[in-house]
This record gives sequence, C-alpha cells and structure tokens, in this order.
Amino acid sequence: MLAACATPHTPAGSPALVNPGLGRIRIGKQFDALLRRAPVAKTPHFALHALALDPVPPPPGAAPALFPGNPHWLGALVPKRSARRAVTRNLVRRQIYALAPDLLAPLPPQAWVVRLRSPFARQQFPSAASDALRQSVRAELLQLLQGARRA
Repeated sequence: MLAACATPHTPAGSPALVNPGLGRIRIGKQFDALLRRAPVAKTPHFALHALALDPVPPPPGAAPALFPGNPHWLGALVPKRSARRAVTRNLVRRQIYALAPDLLAPLPPQAWVVRLRSPFARQQFPSAASDALRQSVRAELLQLLQGARRA
C-alpha cells in the first residue's frame, strides 16, 4: 500500500507554480496584437515586443478586454524553424517563464512577448539541452529583459 505524500506533486508549468500577477498569453489574437508592434529590445537571438495595458477595465456591455485581470502578461514564441528540437524549444520557453516575473514586475501594466528570432548554432551547442545552452539562453534573456526595463 502506498503512503500519501505530505505535499502533492505539481508538475512544471502547472497553475500552482505560476506567478498570480503574471498572465500567460495563449490566444492567437493576443500574440497578433503584440507582434504588430516593433520590438522594444533585441539581442542576437531574441526580440521583445511590448504593449501597454489600460489599467481601467472596459465598461459593462463593451467588448471584453484582450488582456483581462492580471497587470502583466507574458508569452513565449519559439518557432520550430529557429529551434528544430522540441527539447531545445522547451528549454528556451522554461527559461523565459522562469526569468520574466521578477524582472517585469516593477514595470507598469504591460503585455510582453519574447520571440526567438534566430537559431543557436548547433556547432557551438551540439546537445539539445546542455548546461552551456541553458546558461547562454539565460544570459541573453537577462540582457533582453533588462533592456526592456531601460526602454
């Protein structure tokens, strides 16, 4: 007979691990609204798109807000053409969602999309999810998000 665990296991990416002040962009209309804007910051591999949000909710009877509730919204766009292996795409996504809440929280209400715009060199990172790739992605994302704070 199995004993009950004192703390339930919550898989990565479950709602229990998500910052309550940060919404995740998942709808195509939300991505489209952000990608129509020019990037506010760029690095060799990433681009950051931002959209200022109106803190006042829409009046009753009006069209629902595109970004309801949360003061900050974050989306990660990691296309297959820029990261062929699913392991690499997931590594990049996890790094984006891990770093952003602390760096974007002090900013005014905005929606953000981090887009991978060019692939990491396979010659430099032969493993799909190596520690070297993880550190490189993390360093570049820190540079990108800190650039957003200055903009």
